[in-house]
Amino acid sequence: MSLEAHLLHVLTPWRQAPLWTLALSGGLDSLVLLHLLARLARHQALPPLSALHVHHGLQAFADEWAEHCQAACAALDIPLTVCRVTVDSGASVERAAREARYAAFAEHLAPGALLLLAQHRDDQAETLLLRLLRGSGVQGLAAMPASRPLGQGWLLRPLLEVGRAELEQWAQAQGLHWVEDPSNRDTRLARNFLRHEILPRLAQHWPAVSTVLARDAAQQQEAASLLDELAVEDLARAQTPAAPGWLPLPSLALAPLQVLSAARQRNALRYWLRGLTLLPPREHWVGWESLRDAGRDATPCWRLGQGELHRFAGRVWWLGGEWLSAPAMDRQAWPIPEQALSLPGNGTVWLEGAAPGEPLQIRYRQGGEQLVLAGRGRRDFKRLLQEAGVPPFVRERLPLLYASEQLLAVANLPLPIAGSADTLRLCWQPPDAPPLGSARRAKV
Repeated sequence: MSLEAHLLHVLTPWRQAPLWTLALSGGLDSLVLLHLLARLARHQALPPLSALHVHHGLQAFADEWAEHCQAACAALDIPLTVCRVTVDSGASVERAAREARYAAFAEHLAPGALLLLAQHRDDQAETLLLRLLRGSGVQGLAAMPASRPLGQGWLLRPLLEVGRAELEQWAQAQGLHWVEDPSNRDTRLARNFLRHEILPRLAQHWPAVSTVLARDAAQQQEAASLLDELAVEDLARAQTPAAPGWLPLPSLALAPLQVLSAARQRNALRYWLRGLTLLPPREHWVGWESLRDAGRDATPCWRLGQGELHRFAGRVWWLGGEWLSAPAMDRQAWPIPEQALSLPGNGTVWLEGAAPGEPLQIRYRQGGEQLVLAGRGRRDFKRLLQEAGVPPFVRERLPLLYASEQLLAVANLPLPIAGSADTLRLCWQPPDAPPLGSARRAKV
């Protein structure tokens, strides 16, 4: 099958997308894909085609690469967007550049649009070896998926079954000129070391090594898919409604997880946490075991890369984002009680019912407070929060409504405080935990 025929076969299910955007680096692979797409567009009814070049600014020739891409697209009458990104400095410039690149892809992808990447079979083999040497599990060894959601659209790698040699042969036959990133020759970088030192030696003994490794990655993708299906089934039993219902934190019932084998527990939690944080290596899951096996009245915490798991009232709760730092506990005046009030680092409050005519303030617990409840007398505030099922990690940030020195209402709790209007309620929208999938690490 010719390259054009192969590409058309892979792209046929995606012909209803509103736009195809090619990630164009100017290197061999993406330039070949650009020309193949342009040739297909001359004879096929395809969606509008555009290109996107991410300018990292890491190389002295970065401007020249962008100009090369502009010239190539102009010759084919394909619109090009050049997106300049800032790469964070850190231990791995390669990783930081990749993360910046994929963030730019997601940002520029229109709803329902398709982003095309030119990674090929040899790239897949290198990725599998890298993941294997880093101790990745089945998800990691699945390497690069052929397609996945990205931003508001989809990412597709239509050349994963094509080898680099075939792409280079086609490019030379067409007289194409491409740019070479000098950093691709730096064998201090792990991928380059595998590409230039290891895989060629393996190919001396196993000529089809890239094909075999790419096939292994496909098999791992199938295994990972089966493990995901099992995780969804196991999590369905644990994703019961949580109390209090106004608390917007991801949580799971603990009991349905405890009856699973240790391996199934880890599999379910990996799936659930994948959208929230980077996952720890196998040997660091003792934190989960300590949280799971803690005494009934304990409130253990397992700290992870982007947040924490807490245990309370037979559930495990995920805290991330603003929940990881205490809000400003200073008294905050509420000059216009008819309008919602934004609390720094702590969501928003508003009133239901007629506001009293005197100046209002939002305060927080200091410890040792007691409330006088109509018909119940003086009660310890901490005990009332326990009775209401408010988790310990919420109690310190629970807003309190005061007029002068009189406590009028506790956020989201309908307590009949003596001297307060029965119809007055303080409503609180807590800081939103990151929704599932927002922090999902890109499978690149």
